[in-house]
Amino acid sequence: MRVTIVGAGIAGLSCAVEFAERGVPVEVFEQGQGFGPQSCSWFAGGMLAPWCECEHSAELIAKLGEQSLAWWTRRVPALVQRGSLVVAHGRHLSELVALSRRTTHYEWLDSTAVARLEPSLADRFPRALFFKDEAHIDPRGALRYLADRVIALGGRIHFGITCTDESQGDHLVIDCTGLAARHQLQDLRGVKGEMLLLRSNEIVLQRPVRLVDPKTSAYIVPRAEGVFMIGATMIESDDSTRMTARSVLELLSAAYALHPTFGEAEVLELGTQVRPAFPDNMPRIVWRRDRIYINGFFRHGYLLAPAFAQMAADAVLKEKGCRQVAYENHA
Repeated sequence: MRVTIVGAGIAGLSCAVEFAERGVPVEVFEQGQGFGPQSCSWFAGGMLAPWCECEHSAELIAKLGEQSLAWWTRRVPALVQRGSLVVAHGRHLSELVALSRRTTHYEWLDSTAVARLEPSLADRFPRALFFKDEAHIDPRGALRYLADRVIALGGRIHFGITCTDESQGDHLVIDCTGLAARHQLQDLRGVKGEMLLLRSNEIVLQRPVRLVDPKTSAYIVPRAEGVFMIGATMIESDDSTRMTARSVLELLSAAYALHPTFGEAEVLELGTQVRPAFPDNMPRIVWRRDRIYINGFFRHGYLLAPAFAQMAADAVLKEKGCRQVAYENHA
């Protein structure tokens, strides 16, 4: 058999890698001219945080996210596994306590332990939750890495082409086009996310830090060369053409609340895109006559796409009775 994948975001490329590693010929078609802002994958935080995400999601997210975390760890050398830190100012400690009741795989830290982990945050937060097994990646670098992996395994990736193929015989089409598939997946909706990239040489963070605050909650993800990603809003909207002043103010306020040094940071980029979501905010694999749809990742694309790629490959290869090629660790 052979597989055509439509869409070169994180869902499409995860599927392409998974099928290619199992010996299935793969082609990927992406209507964009390359990786870039037309894809919500471009603006992601890249946090592989299955237990932190229990703040906003069902327990199943943590289970599948743990599976994806193992998938990333075996494949991407640039993955950084230093955990996640969740902090709150003293007047909002009840928010941390509430989160601790909804999740697992954490330890409580006092201000001294917070300072040992993140010296830049010394004396700023009396308590914190530390999820030591979580990780993060640069999402833009991860897209390129997965694309290179597909090509190294003999797959092909075509940019600037719209694919209208349908599944036929041993040719399977997998649609990973996000909100563009809304006409076929009627209950799919858009949730806009907005982010900032800042640069500061005055503060250093070793891991993603989430600030829990009733008004200005956000996460700050460190990247190379003093760059930080600040995200992300969740707005029920299909409009990816503009970023509002209100959202910029909220994100900057959250960064400043984490540490006032961010008030002097250089603004490198503002970005917004619309993420696909089903009513329950859980992804789905929808198998229809003409193609398989893998969609609805909401805010969990990098966290869940590998697990869904594995499930899709398991189901397809079992259905087709194909021989599977075992994956070897190439990291």
